Amino acid sequence: MQQTVDLVIHGGKVVSDQAVIEASIAIRGQTIVAIGSDDAMPPATERFDATGLHILPGAIDSHVHFRDPGYAHKEDWGTGSAAAACGGVTTVFDMPNTNPPTGTLDALALKLKNAAISHVDYGIHALLDEDNIDQLEALIDAGATSFKCFMGNTFGNLPAPSDGAILEGFEILARRGIRCTVHAENPSIMARRQARMETAGRADRHAHLAARPEVCEIEAIGRAIAFAEWTGARLHIAHHSAADSLYLLRDAKRRGVDVTAETCPQYLLLNTHDMTRLGSVLRVNPPIRDERHNAPLWDALVEGVLDMIATDHAPHAPDEKTRERIWNCDCGFPGVETQMPLMLTEISKGRATIMDYVRWSAVNPAKAWGLYGTKGVIAPGAHADFAMVDLAREAVIANEKLHSRSKLTPWNARPVKGVPIHTMVRGRFVMRDRELIATTRGWGQSVKPIQAMPAPRPRNTDKTMGAIVTAGGPHV
Repeated sequence: MQQTVDLVIHGGKVVSDQAVIEASIAIRGQTIVAIGSDDAMPPATERFDATGLHILPGAIDSHVHFRDPGYAHKEDWGTGSAAAACGGVTTVFDMPNTNPPTGTLDALALKLKNAAISHVDYGIHALLDEDNIDQLEALIDAGATSFKCFMGNTFGNLPAPSDGAILEGFEILARRGIRCTVHAENPSIMARRQARMETAGRADRHAHLAARPEVCEIEAIGRAIAFAEWTGARLHIAHHSAADSLYLLRDAKRRGVDVTAETCPQYLLLNTHDMTRLGSVLRVNPPIRDERHNAPLWDALVEGVLDMIATDHAPHAPDEKTRERIWNCDCGFPGVETQMPLMLTEISKGRATIMDYVRWSAVNPAKAWGLYGTKGVIAPGAHADFAMVDLAREAVIANEKLHSRSKLTPWNARPVKGVPIHTMVRGRFVMRDRELIATTRGWGQSVKPIQAMPAPRPRNTDKTMGAIVTAGGPHV
């Protein structure tokens, strides 16, 4: 006699990165126990009819700024995770440029405490900076899932660490198999160009792009790849924005460097024409670029040079985004709730397949952060994390409907086709019939890699920092 399960979802089409199949899903507790024909499902306490819906693995957004602690007037874990849940996102990775920055054990403990109200599961990117290299392993042991290194300036004004500190940090993370995200822009070029423009009196909406040309990204990505290849560290490039630097990723992957990269809907779908229209609302780092970048970034995503979709969800209060001088306007805007409908709209236009989207939004992020098997896949033994979407449903994105504390998006009034209707995290609905389930506040849990990830073999096999330190003196 078959053991009763808690829930059977039937009538839907289950989507992987390889196929779309009509199947039912049986869930016991927080995990999937069976997938197959409905008549093969075990008896269930509850059955849920998903007829007309495609069931996707819940999206994993590995780049959000939930702003808490320190900037809760912009966002907190309650509002940010509510936006994620209503956007079909079941796991997020939060960035460390909060106040205090997540670069110490105390700051990590505070971040984890504040995150306990989350509706969705979460990972924490701890900070890699000039002064905390000796704490990286302790941060891993205390619950940091990964790290972020700000090679270029962005919100929070965290100084870029020296190349020596980055290299040493990569050596440590390589030994632990931990991936490090980099914000890849060259700070000295940007600072000098912005200072020159401010001196000349330029503060218009296009000045931000002029201060951060493509070469800033090209140089920083090349430098990060060189350090990762030399040390064997796992590297992730955040918010890839420029066509000009894609060759660096192609070449590095061909050489076997473990480098992954994300892009965001804003770099695929917007350009300087939209900057002319929207002004400071669209100020973001890296900047929105010329139209010539859009198609190559799409091609790179389809080809696999770019691995995943993230959002760089970065909310601010409206008055912080609409100041007269572009230099005084905070960078970023909310995105975790709008990513899925924006991308599904492009799927409906034939730009890629729904299987491609699952690969970008769930499979590849799960693999990059060591979660695949538990997250990113609909299979027995995996968490029951789903976004159930209606690919035919049309809607219009509206500022006032956002669940984020920030109600200012460049996507306002944009029509979409394909929206998440229900979201489940570990077997529990956190959104149902397009409505947030308020009682799931606090349901989210901190994620952990399901197994240790051995690091690639570094090139510097004889002269690591560890060898230098343990030798007790200079090693040449």
